[in-house]
Amino acid sequence: MGKPKALLLGKLDHAHDAWFAVSEVAELTTTQATNRAEFLEELASGKHDGVVAICDRAPPSIAQTGKWDEELLDALPESVRFNAHMGAGYDSLDIQACTARGIFVSNCPKVFDQATADCAMFLILGTLRGFNNGIMAIRNGTWKGTVPPPPLGHDPQGKVLGILGLGRIGLDIKKKAEVFGMKVIYHNRNKLADDQAKGAEYVSFDDLLAKSDVLSLNLPLTSKTRNIISTKEFAKMKEGIIIVNTARGGIMDEDALVDALDSGRVLSVGLDVYQQEPNIHPGLVANPHICLLPHMGTSTVETKTRMEEWTIGNVRSALETGRLKSSVPEQVHLLASSPKI
Repeated sequence: MGKPKALLLGKLDHAHDAWFAVSEVAELTTTQATNRAEFLEELASGKHDGVVAICDRAPPSIAQTGKWDEELLDALPESVRFNAHMGAGYDSLDIQACTARGIFVSNCPKVFDQATADCAMFLILGTLRGFNNGIMAIRNGTWKGTVPPPPLGHDPQGKVLGILGLGRIGLDIKKKAEVFGMKVIYHNRNKLADDQAKGAEYVSFDDLLAKSDVLSLNLPLTSKTRNIISTKEFAKMKEGIIIVNTARGGIMDEDALVDALDSGRVLSVGLDVYQQEPNIHPGLVANPHICLLPHMGTSTVETKTRMEEWTIGNVRSALETGRLKSSVPEQVHLLASSPKI
């Protein structure tokens, strides 16, 4: 029998050697598709017949395939058994449909934690201090002029940082925030053991909203967390709260957020993610007091290299052992029944 095929979706920027090394155990193939319609045409033509494992180099791959829904899954050749997805979040994949189709999915945990936490701290400091106003004043030539100066910022020392979702990234944010003199409280679905929480105080969801001076969102996007922060949640917050989101845009209702900013309930926000990327709510773009980043929390050479290498490692593990090394949580219980190549 010949080697199984491994398909690369998206473009690698760093880990080329690691991908070429997979040729030891698989025939490497790519796609010329630039959109979903073209990819579906390739699938219908039989071009990708025999592909067993897919290296899903997101987010570029999403432009080629669109959402991994039942339409796409039905079009894939029966040989496909693994999708190694490059990203912590995987809301572009319908995991339930993948499971029903017998496709095992991995994500890319851990390797991006510090870079994302660094981004969150940049946004926390930037929003507290109102740095975006200063940056705009220089760029607009109004630093020294007749216009009223921007409002003064706030020191981080002594402020309460509430973390919604104290996982690996949340714990790294906690460690960094404490260096700046912030007190950390958190809420998870379940209270962590004291040694896991590293001294962070557990509070109820409502208390987190009411007590936080700064709220950091660090949740995955699921049906239960979508719009978990909306109108009624803003009403429970301190007036003048600052909110930072480096997780997923769908966690927060942007229409309600703009209303909360306009009313003064929310003083400022620091965002790296949005509900309809790359489109950003015009009410956010128009507000000079908030700090917006174009989803660059993991955008470092070192982090992207590690993420590509990890994803390729999942492809190789699938081909060599029939197991992914970091299966998504929804499929962990199925590991014992995953296919052998």
